[in-house]
Amino acid sequence: MTYEEIMQKLEELGSEQTKKIYLNHGVKEPYFGVKVGDLKKLVKFVKKDHELALQLYDSGNHDAMYLAGLSVDPKLMTKEVLQDWAKKAYWYMIAEYTVAQVAAESEYALELAIEWIESEEEMVAVAGWSAYSNYLSITPDEELDIDEIRSLLNRVKNHVHEERNRVRYVMNSFVISVGSYVPELTEEAKQVAESIGKVHVDVGNTACKVPLATTYIKKVEDKNRIGKKRKTCIC
Repeated sequence: MTYEEIMQKLEELGSEQTKKIYLNHGVKEPYFGVKVGDLKKLVKFVKKDHELALQLYDSGNHDAMYLAGLSVDPKLMTKEVLQDWAKKAYWYMIAEYTVAQVAAESEYALELAIEWIESEEEMVAVAGWSAYSNYLSITPDEELDIDEIRSLLNRVKNHVHEERNRVRYVMNSFVISVGSYVPELTEEAKQVAESIGKVHVDVGNTACKVPLATTYIKKVEDKNRIGKKRKTCIC
């Protein structure tokens, strides 16, 4: 399918109900309001065309941008394109999922995660923390920098409550990710989770809730899934 055909299909799949839901979460025009499940059905038409995926992201249309993240080959992504994606991620769904997940599976995962975490731009920082969390979920333990992860855990412990709104959310998620995917640091992550307690995030006019890290990690423990890695973090 061509770019024009994909955009036409996205418009057909959009609905006012989904548009309203996304609007409550912070999306901006242009977008059609396509459910993620329906976007996944279009991946097969884009997946082998890297340039088409890049064109979809550059459209600035939320639905097309999210589809691009589902379809692109992370191994073909250059650092420059990933940085451009991060700059264009104007709201959390694209920053926290699309950009972060693609970056996590790229050759520049750690380099960009650390760079973005330090950004003064809220959504870029969001992409950084989320990229690192996703990286932990797919990377063998022997390839992880335990000291760096421990340092980031301490950073969350000491600063999460004074951070920017959505950054607080992904820092809390980072603690959950460490506790769930890095057995060597599970106990330390649990201690940090206890220390930070409930993390408050303004989620707007939605029913979304911030997961309590202590409870989430315990659920993973109870299912005997600590350290179970994922094949891919793109979803």
